[in-house]
Amino acid sequence: MDNDTVDHLVDDWRRERPEMDARGLGITSRINLLRKVLVREDKRALAPLDLAPWACDVLLALRRQGPPYQLTPTRLRELALLTSGAMTTRLDRLEEASLLSRKLDPEDRRSFQIRLTKQGRLLADRAIELRLSAVEKLLAPLCADEREAAAGLLRKLLVGSTSE
Repeated sequence: MDNDTVDHLVDDWRRERPEMDARGLGITSRINLLRKVLVREDKRALAPLDLAPWACDVLLALRRQGPPYQLTPTRLRELALLTSGAMTTRLDRLEEASLLSRKLDPEDRRSFQIRLTKQGRLLADRAIELRLSAVEKLLAPLCADEREAAAGLLRKLLVGSTSE
């Protein structure tokens, strides 16, 4: 396998500071670079729908709940990893676009239920198809076993980083 820019970065640190173990940069730098690639490719995949990744995340969080495709704002915010202020603005924009609606929760009149509209569900279905197609292209160099191994190792890193 050919060396990449991260290999050169690690080699530079080995040369300049041989007493330090810079191998970890080989992992974290690649994850950071891949994050940039993933963001770019996600935007590219969703461009035909004129849908921003943040909007896609909100719509898909609702869509994957199954009928009636609804959540409380708090639960939706948790699933989309957003602050309450950011969520309110995003919900306003998606409601203005007729992709979701807000209704008083009949079980708790202090709360709302956020529900996908039919238009929102259709857009979410198309968006997940485009997103998964883009993911498949990005993962094409990996066989099934490598994909499973990568997912497991990344899960281990992520769980370990959030357990503090």
